[in-house]
Amino acid sequence: MSEIKKNSRNTENAPKSPFSTQTVAFSHYNNFSAQLPIDPKTGEIVSGDIKAQAKQCLTNIQAIVESIGHVMDDAVKLTVFLKNISDVEAVDEVYKTFFKSNLPTRTTVAVDALPLDGALIQIDTLISNGEGTTPQKALDLVKVTRNTENAPKSVHAHNVAFSHYSNISGQLPIDPQSGKIVAGGVKEQAEKCLENIKAILESIGHVMDDVVKTTVFLKNISDAEAVNSVLAKFFPNYVPARTIVSASALPLGALVQIDTAVSHGDGTPPQLPEDARFLVIEANNTENAPKVPYSHTVAYSHYNHISGQLPLVPETNQIVGSGIKEQAVQCLNNIKAIVESIDHKMDDIVKVNIQLKNVADIKTINEIYTSFFSGDLPARTVVGVSAIPLNALIQVDAVVSNSEGTPA
Repeated sequence: MSEIKKNSRNTENAPKSPFSTQTVAFSHYNNFSAQLPIDPKTGEIVSGDIKAQAKQCLTNIQAIVESIGHVMDDAVKLTVFLKNISDVEAVDEVYKTFFKSNLPTRTTVAVDALPLDGALIQIDTLISNGEGTTPQKALDLVKVTRNTENAPKSVHAHNVAFSHYSNISGQLPIDPQSGKIVAGGVKEQAEKCLENIKAILESIGHVMDDVVKTTVFLKNISDAEAVNSVLAKFFPNYVPARTIVSASALPLGALVQIDTAVSHGDGTPPQLPEDARFLVIEANNTENAPKVPYSHTVAYSHYNHISGQLPLVPETNQIVGSGIKEQAVQCLNNIKAIVESIDHKMDDIVKVNIQLKNVADIKTINEIYTSFFSGDLPARTVVGVSAIPLNALIQVDAVVSNSEGTPA
């Protein structure tokens, strides 16, 4: 296999953190750390309302994007974390001014807390990387934006394909014909979310088994088991990696929203359509990580997607201890076990996502976090949530580089 090197970069024009890198490029994607509304000159949250804060988050993203020779229209996916879901319309007004062409895909969710007091918004970003990373040659890869009448209309794109991944906007339980939330409870809503995802996939010539990772945002974490039973119907043979995240609120008062990353074997121009025959999805599990009804890791092309890890002891499948430090160590040890089971190391991670029951625990997390890495730290996103499955204090998921790719 040829070694594709991670490219970790920071700029003085955006806020810096000693615990993450602003952007980590690998293969044909740049993975960004989530940006808060911090003025990089003062290191403080900007004054003003949600519009001012949204503008600062996007200005920080733009500064990072431009520092690596890209433009905002190279964005393929944004995830917007809000303190108040009612702010979404105000954010939309600001958001659209940062893009000149088709809007990227997007997922919007309200969370219990953000890492800094006073922050009303945080934005996570995934950017195309046409030049690739060493030893790949620069290619003028085309971003392909598509929508379908068979899924709910939105201000952002249904699907943006780039290189060997398709990125789908988070799907709400909206009936495409009426534009309203479907009747019923969380099972009916989960089914509609998945039907919308399926419609988008079919509109681009793909199937549900092409999904490599699902992130399920729930208004009530107690609904996880019910939603898992619905997911099982849509993935009867192969189960993608999965993370379940508690939302304090979802757009339109929904109970569930589902976000997906999808394999794209056909690639985007100038990649050839016959690539689809050569790229294989590899799902793996290990006895050294807690048992779950979905895949520990799913590799496709040049990325591995790791399911959200709870602080469970693999031998007992019970939560370890009661303190945040030992629970954080257990989560990271579980990720390390999965990473090592696929012949990788922690420094191959390009992005880490952390959900905390108490966002103030981030200080304790940071004390032990860096000890798991020996090189440049991954990009990172941290949010506070009102609940985590099994009453855990922390959940961690990750995206790992996969220089060997997936086999023919």
